[in-house]
Order: sequence, then structure tokens, then C-alpha cells
Amino acid sequence: MSWSTSTVRVRYAETDQMGMAWHGQYFAWFEVGRTDLLRHLGCTYRELEEDGLRLPVIEASARYLQPARYDDLLEIRTRLTKLGGARIVFDYEVHREGNDSPLATGSTAHAAVDREGRPRRLPEDLRRRLG
Repeated sequence: MSWSTSTVRVRYAETDQMGMAWHGQYFAWFEVGRTDLLRHLGCTYRELEEDGLRLPVIEASARYLQPARYDDLLEIRTRLTKLGGARIVFDYEVHREGNDSPLATGSTAHAAVDREGRPRRLPEDLRRRLG
């Protein structure tokens, strides 16, 4: 699958005393990329939740290569890399606008569960849209 791109600007509140983006903020940016990718593929988290499907994060990783700084315009590149029966994995790259070298890379794995948190298979129509 090809990469989807979202744009965010580093806000002052997302930085530390040194003016660098706080490491945990990258996971919030990954979420921006993930929700934008799903929307681009024809579904939103809201629609999934209305259908009784939840996708909690069960694994998350990030590798920090260069710092993002206050007021940088960032591109969050996201792609779906694995689609199992009840599991989805997304990969991410964070780039400073106009720069091909990533500032960070990451991945999140999500389990498909129902409203009560019990595992469930991904609905077939969703699998078709994502696949």
C-alpha cells in the first residue's frame, strides 16, 4: 500500500525546554496520520465505533533520528502494512516538510475488539476497503 500524508505544525506546547518536540508527541502525530489514512480509504473511527468496532493499540514503537522543533511543518507519512483477521499494523515516517530524510519512524499494532473489549474479526467490508 502507498503512503498517505498528513501535515502538522509543531506547537510550542509540544516542545520541551530545549525547543524540541517531546518524544511522546510523536504517537499523537501517528494517530493523526492513521485517522487520515482510514478516512482516505473510506471509513472513519467514528463509523467504526458506531458499528461496534474498536481498534486499541496493543503495540507501539518509535525510533527518533533527528529532533522536530517548535514551528516545524511536519509531514506524517502513514501506511497500512499488515491486515490480519483481527489485527492491523500501521507504519509511520515523520518528515520535516521538503526533507526526504525522516526525523522519526514508528509502528502501531491494533487489535479488533467489540464494545466490551472482546476480540472480534474485522468485518469483511472493512477488510475490502483496507486491503
